[in-house]
Amino acid sequence: MSLFITFEGIDGAGKSTQFRLVAERLQQLGYSVCCAREPGGTAIGDQIRQLLHDVKNKEMTAEAEILLYSASRAQLVREFILPHLANGEIVLCDRYADSTYAYQGYGRKLDFAMLRWLTNFATQGLRADLIVYLDLDVTEGLRRKATSPEALNRMDQLGRAFYEQVQQGYLEMAKTEPERWLIVDAAAPIAEMNQLICQRIEKMLRFVA
Repeated sequence: MSLFITFEGIDGAGKSTQFRLVAERLQQLGYSVCCAREPGGTAIGDQIRQLLHDVKNKEMTAEAEILLYSASRAQLVREFILPHLANGEIVLCDRYADSTYAYQGYGRKLDFAMLRWLTNFATQGLRADLIVYLDLDVTEGLRRKATSPEALNRMDQLGRAFYEQVQQGYLEMAKTEPERWLIVDAAAPIAEMNQLICQRIEKMLRFVA
């Protein structure tokens, strides 16, 4: 019973927490669950992740950035995601193709036709069955990120206006394909958010069983 579920949202929205809780819930129900993240998730992808996140790489152009993200994604899809889906497993991914459209499309203003072609090439046309989008006020997201114990990376140093464009991009994409998106209020209690997400996923699993 293969299912591909991705988690999206600006940093600080609580993706990592919900990602972990959903994986634990599905494993408790007896499903085989595999977890991935972007960028990274493979030995090659993790090296690319370091390049993308290193604050010393401030001169990186938007064009170089998208090519690196796409290279990491191509390796992850071919090496990890597709084999596990072929085995009938549930694959959860912390960020995926919609991050490209939100950050490099709406945020960086790169050409969408080019982004769609490049993403389709990198993913071999693989799309998520469900996109869980954690929606959070940008100001609150930046506040949470600033107080996080994790060191800020290169992408974290972009301004508020950039992240507002990213958030708007996510919401616009969700409107175009509501059947594939689940918008979750990231300001809600963690348990409430998790219940909403798990209910949607379990409903999907009953349908495909």
